[in-house]
Amino acid sequence: MLPSMSPPEPPAPSPAHLRHYGPLRARDPDLEVLLTDGLGGFALSSLAGVPTRCYSGLVVSQAPPVERFTHLASPLEVLQVGGETVALHALELAPGVFEGQGLEHLSGVTLRDLLPEREQAVGGVRVRRRTVCPAQSGAVVYLYDVQAREAVTLTLGGYFVDRDMHHTHTTAPELSFTVKGTAAEVVGGRRTRAQVHAPGAQVEALPPQPFAQRIYYRHDAARGEPDHEYVRGAALWRVHLPAGGGRVALSVQGRTATTPDLTNPWLAYEQEGARRHALAVQAQGACEVTDGLVATLAVAADAYLVRRSAPAGRSVIAGYPWFADWGRDAMIALTGLTLLTGRHAEARDLLDTFLRTARRGLIPNHFHEDGQGAGYNTVDGALWLAVALERYVTASGDTAFARTALPQLRGVLRWHLNGTDHGIRADPHSGLLHAGEAGVQLTWMDVKIAEWVVTPRHGHPIEIQGLWLAALGAETRLSQRMGERPQFAATLQQARASFAAFWNDNRWADVLGADGSPDPSVRPNMALALALPDTPATPTQVAAAVQTLEAELLTPLGLRTLSPRDPRYRGNYGGPQVQRDAAYHQGTVWPWPLTAYTELLLSRGEVARARAALNGLSGHLWEAGVGHVSEVFAGDTLRPGGCPFQAWSVAELLRAHVLVSRAEADSQSAQNSG
Repeated sequence: MLPSMSPPEPPAPSPAHLRHYGPLRARDPDLEVLLTDGLGGFALSSLAGVPTRCYSGLVVSQAPPVERFTHLASPLEVLQVGGETVALHALELAPGVFEGQGLEHLSGVTLRDLLPEREQAVGGVRVRRRTVCPAQSGAVVYLYDVQAREAVTLTLGGYFVDRDMHHTHTTAPELSFTVKGTAAEVVGGRRTRAQVHAPGAQVEALPPQPFAQRIYYRHDAARGEPDHEYVRGAALWRVHLPAGGGRVALSVQGRTATTPDLTNPWLAYEQEGARRHALAVQAQGACEVTDGLVATLAVAADAYLVRRSAPAGRSVIAGYPWFADWGRDAMIALTGLTLLTGRHAEARDLLDTFLRTARRGLIPNHFHEDGQGAGYNTVDGALWLAVALERYVTASGDTAFARTALPQLRGVLRWHLNGTDHGIRADPHSGLLHAGEAGVQLTWMDVKIAEWVVTPRHGHPIEIQGLWLAALGAETRLSQRMGERPQFAATLQQARASFAAFWNDNRWADVLGADGSPDPSVRPNMALALALPDTPATPTQVAAAVQTLEAELLTPLGLRTLSPRDPRYRGNYGGPQVQRDAAYHQGTVWPWPLTAYTELLLSRGEVARARAALNGLSGHLWEAGVGHVSEVFAGDTLRPGGCPFQAWSVAELLRAHVLVSRAEADSQSAQNSG
């Protein structure tokens, strides 16, 4: 139950935390806004409020953060003023064809700490709609502020669904509607509760008359997925507002055994606004970079941190709207999501979740969306955990956790040294880590289409060796910090000496085969390896990597996953899933490895060039999933693709921005002192 007392006024957001879109840009269906509840549930729509995917509307987790179901596609909003009736919502029925006049009357959209405020004008009537997902609520709340010279009526309801979030209805779902006063219940396989709050206004409950409504999902069409469905629309209340206007709230909540009642939607909005602003301020203090980009990314980062119910703990949603929580993604993203934002407790809980769920030295690659178990097909997840653990201890000084985690880390390394699943084992002759077996994809380049592993990379992948060295190095440094004797120093020394085999004919190999033969494919993995702390490389070798990256992989938005000079290169990311998957790691641009490239530049003192490398992504924040960074971009056109909201993309842009900002500050300080 939310408290009824009013909280202190939240601090006023600074201008850096505001973003305004005029009516033309706000109508753009490619601009999407995401609100999350911290349990895996979310509300998603275009910036103007139009559903554009089967994932649009309200999605609620039944077993946080997975087992997610869609309850609502869109609110139904109709304004009556004088003799005119205008639908303030907008549903796309076919490409460019809409039901409702919501876009025609759009004045603009403002984001306040990434909370959207939609403004519409109908003659002399102005309607501002603010939207929020209160934390831990499984709900979406719409707050309407109406300004009108004369009395007006606002009819509210919704377009309801009841289905797994990944699927669509081919016929309108069978739902029962019950309206009692200001509360309504919609029942199918699950329960949805809707409520209206209108202080000072007359609320008229309407007898439900549900109707079937077709909705077209343009983003699903672009992905070659089912592009339309039928939902149940129903008007539930008429709210009669007096001359001058008033305020109205509509809340829609997926009911589970643990969902709290929403008794004061305005208070819920104020609390969430204050929480978001506090996150931004906390991050600016933690990373000592006090600009708007840090503030925005800190609020965006919060969307990915979720609570798990089973196994209990903290986790990371890899991307919205369709990914569940993934171990590799969580460990790569941990630094940006938690350490640079001052959220050390969440970092510790996140590490604990994956240490507790480790099996035979491997952490879960992903937890299944149906809540039934996890997959362990990753060679790098546990190695990234070692990197994240050392970064956490360094940032927090938490030696108590380090003492608990160090034996667990040693257990992970011992499994890798002696051999674990999927052919993962240290080569006794070289000390390098071997991984791979037929039919299994183990590195982050992990697409598998039926029985086709698109990018197998079996043997000794270069970034896996960098991570292996970093994990061994982490054990050494943490042991020394605890006053204990390192247990893998000899293996670290042996593997460091053997890493030289990747430098062949003045270029870096992407993989060494089991027989030692180099794979000359030009991929960004050399940057990932060389940016890690224990990877041996001379300045000449780093320079060669930078030159290759810039000549063949670098784009304004990230690094291509394969050189365009390679005959296997696929520059078009789009269309049906098989086409997308075939291009996923064969030329598609990924933003998160760009941070490794900037680290190489900074190691060479090229601060201005590192800043320039980030300009494209910094601007992209407002081009797709607003305030966030997309998963991928097409190799040729750089059009955003994949998830518009991706955890490691957000986290690594924040990490790169902070690294470059600190280098800029150091450079300026040196100039001033000189």
